[in-house]
Amino acid sequence: MADHLEYHVSTSSGNRFDLSFPLHPDTMSKTQVARLLTAILGAVDTEINTAGGVGNGDVLQAVAMALAVRARILGVPSEQIDNLARELVNAALGASVTHTGSAAPEH
Repeated sequence: MADHLEYHVSTSSGNRFDLSFPLHPDTMSKTQVARLLTAILGAVDTEINTAGGVGNGDVLQAVAMALAVRARILGVPSEQIDNLARELVNAALGASVTHTGSAAPEH
């Protein structure tokens, strides 16, 4: 299993970011991780576009709460899952990020 997930995202303003996320050693499917990440980001974008006026802090807070909810419904002792969630978030925040500029061709 590859130990990194290479992920590319373009913002609505045309900026492109290339990220290299470290994967946990117990990752079962890099493909499924990428699919879930894309689905989650798509759902967040859809809600932001529908609601309008959503603050960045509100988005981060909701995503953090979603992680907490998902962690709690796994049925694993909270101390164990809390440590794993923190480890995964810290690893994701430490991902290598490259801003490659505008996704759209410049004129």
